[in-house]
Parts: sequence; C-alpha cells; structure tokens
Amino acid sequence: MRLAHGVVAALAAAVLFGLSAPAAKLLVGTTDPWLLAGLLYLASGIGLGGVRVAQRLVGPPAEAPLAIRDLPRLAGAIVTGGVIAPVLLMFGLASGSAAQTSLLLNLEGVLTALLAWGVVREHVDARIATGMAAIAAGALVLAWQPGAAFSLDRSSLFVVGACLAWAIDNNLTRGVSGGDPVQIAAWKGAGAGTVNVAIAIAGGATWPGLLVVIGAAMVGLLGYGTSLALFVRALRDLGAARTGAYFSTAPFVGAAAAVIAMHEPVRFALVVAALLMGLGVWLHLTERHAHEHVHEALGHDHVHRHDEHHGHEHAPDVDRAKPHAHWHVHRPLRHSHPHYPDLHHRHPH
Repeated sequence: MRLAHGVVAALAAAVLFGLSAPAAKLLVGTTDPWLLAGLLYLASGIGLGGVRVAQRLVGPPAEAPLAIRDLPRLAGAIVTGGVIAPVLLMFGLASGSAAQTSLLLNLEGVLTALLAWGVVREHVDARIATGMAAIAAGALVLAWQPGAAFSLDRSSLFVVGACLAWAIDNNLTRGVSGGDPVQIAAWKGAGAGTVNVAIAIAGGATWPGLLVVIGAAMVGLLGYGTSLALFVRALRDLGAARTGAYFSTAPFVGAAAAVIAMHEPVRFALVVAALLMGLGVWLHLTERHAHEHVHEALGHDHVHRHDEHHGHEHAPDVDRAKPHAHWHVHRPLRHSHPHYPDLHHRHPH
C-alpha cells in the first residue's frame, strides 16, 4: 500500500511539474525570467502556507510538524535547490543553447540516484538501475535535436552544477520526508522565492502586470508547490532514487501537453520517449524486493497507522486505526517481507 501511495504521489508530482513548463512558457515572454522563477517559488510558499493554516483551523493535523532537528537539512535543501541551483541555471541559460540545456537537465534524476546510492547508501538493484536508465534515455530522446552542436563549455558546467545542487536538495529533503509535506514545501517555496525575487529586483527587473502575477501564482501553487509536496510524500515511501526516476517523466508530460493544448505535431521522438519511459516505469512498478532484515531500535515522528512496524501503546483516547502522528520508538525487530527504502527500511544491503 505504501508503494502504491508513493508511486501515485511521484507520478502526480511529475504531471503537475510537467504541465507547468508549457504554462510558464506563456509567461516567460512577459517578464524577467529570474523574477518569474522567484514568483513561482514564492507563490507556492505563500499558497501552501495558507493551506496549512486552513488545515489547522479545521482540526489538528495528522502529519508530524517539522522539528528543530530537521532545520539543518531543510535549510540545506532550500539553499542548494532553491537558491544555488536556479542561479547556476540562469548563468547556464545566458550563454548556452536551449537544446543543450534541456539535455543536460536530465542529469538531475541520474545524479539524485547516484547520490542516494553512493552517499546515503539507499538500495538500488539492477532492475531499478535499468528502469532509471530507460527513463533517462527517454528524456534524452525527447530533448535531442539532430544537428545541434554539443560541447561541455562553461555554460554546460553551470547547468551540470545546477543539476548536482538539485540532486543534493532531493537527498537532503529525503531526510526530513517524515514531516508534513505541505509544511516542508511551503518553507522551501517561501525561502527560495524570497531570495530569488530579491536578487531579480536588485538586478533591475521590473515588476510585471497583475495578470502575469496571477498566472504565476496559479502555476507556482500547482506546478511547483503542490508538485513539491507530492514529491516529498513520495520520498517518504520510495526513497530518493525511485522518486527521482518517476519524477523524470515530467518532460514527457510537458511535451504531450504541448501536443494537445498547442497543437504541436506528434514527433517520432515523442513516441520513442513514451516507450522508453513506459518500460522504465514498468520495471519500477513490478519490482519485488524481499529478504530477512533487521530493524534497529529507532525513535522518530511521522504520520502512521498501527501495523507490524507500529505496535507501541497509546493513551485510551487515541484511535489506533486512524492516521496520527507523534514521537514513538520502534523496538528491534527481525522479519522478512516485500519492502522499499521508506522511513523504516533504509538498512544496508
């Protein structure tokens, strides 16, 4: 069940982010690109902040709030993914071609998986690696323009640096994914948006008209904020590598939306990309990873129901059947069942 929830969340995040690309394309010609990026982030932060306030007015939230111990990772994610990465991307776009940048941006999913595998020791087997490669290949086919020159010049290094910063962001966010996804996404959007808007204004960007601001707010809330909250939810259940792979289908969603909404022709590359990405998603969906493993004693706070991993006691007024969040301690446990690198299964292999 956690896998199904995680997959749906990751693919929904990809759909929303993919749809935001053609929507943002309609806005980018009317305002400064750096300012637009800041407005998209800022709108997501303000909008999700309002959602969380509304949730608290309705009743106590089921999700666990962020704790002080989460702040270093969250701050690192905001700096790397919300500030450094967009700045590097802007420098890359300033002197590089759009086609080359599109190709290089596909490195984000690959670098996310490599960091998850090599640094945080998240389990990745041959099947998952093959699925990631198929999805990445589909994205490359989609972005490739025959005859376009490709070289690793300074602009390319800026884009690669942006992808690395976003990959670090994804793995840092994985470490706080037990917290409230709406709260995490709100803080990331507000922090990154504020910094980028301030940089754009300081650089001489002029404020756009009201309709552009409203459009940016809608795209930012759905394509950036809601997408990010879903991405965080998927990180909780799937880990960084698998979530990054599912999210890498976003370029296909954007291209398909352009075909439908903007009546662009169906290119052969789009069909090939669909087949490759479909193969990659199928390999991930049909993964079965089961072995005897040991749960060390662990204390943490996240939303949960009571199952074989949650057998702790509660006060009489707590309904154990409903989702709820509080600090709880897991006793050491040894068992075998299908599992994924979620909050409770990040053991070595």
